[in-house]
Amino acid sequence: MPRFAANLTMMFNELPFLDRFAAARAAGFDAVEYLFPYDFAEAEIADRLAENGLTQALFNLPPGDWSAGDRGLAALSARAPEFRASVATALRYAAATGVARVHVMSGLADRNDATARKTYADSLAYLCDAAGAANLDVLIEPINRRDMPGYFLNDFGFAANLIGDLGICNLKLQFDIYHRQILHGDVLTSLQQMMPIIGHVQIASVPLRNEPGTGELDDFKVLRELDRLGFTGFVGCEYRPAAGTVAGLAWMQALAETR
Repeated sequence: MPRFAANLTMMFNELPFLDRFAAARAAGFDAVEYLFPYDFAEAEIADRLAENGLTQALFNLPPGDWSAGDRGLAALSARAPEFRASVATALRYAAATGVARVHVMSGLADRNDATARKTYADSLAYLCDAAGAANLDVLIEPINRRDMPGYFLNDFGFAANLIGDLGICNLKLQFDIYHRQILHGDVLTSLQQMMPIIGHVQIASVPLRNEPGTGELDDFKVLRELDRLGFTGFVGCEYRPAAGTVAGLAWMQALAETR
């Protein structure tokens, strides 16, 4: 059975953010992830994790000004100083929460632009060096063009090749099953091929991004394949509950019954 982490950005939205930790624990989760912790002090997040016996599976580096349309900074040459400052901020939160991996968003840029490509590679090298000193893995995630038009990292093959070319031991792939299906399909074969570089997995149904088992893909078969391949990392439940978080968790019982 995969090690599931509740995504508190999308799940338990019936509650204020800091109350979602206890709700996740009560629903049976022992790990959580979310996009960003930065609206709250490090100690507040750490306290909620400790009070509820939760493992912090993942969070993202600061993305720039999200409300203004920023979707990360790593490929944006003009924002390099801001990116480096964001690394220091993320590492503070990582130290407080005990997280073992952080995801860095590339930003909105043309992947064919040579300056953006070099900036992205340089940013990853800088981040991986700083994160490695703190025993952290760095994750990059291709995101589909429909949900995030203009996103620089929108191809799994490009991401895998970049990881191979850079050859940095703590740089890993965040394999989001939802994004993979929309971008390329061929989910099972790509999982098999990319397993050596995968550091984290996320799941949601396609196309509506609701609970697993409610869309076009056989999500349960994919999750069983993760077990068969020996994946021991976390699977983040990064989906939007269709009709309430707790009611929607029936899919987990259904998965257990198919094993």
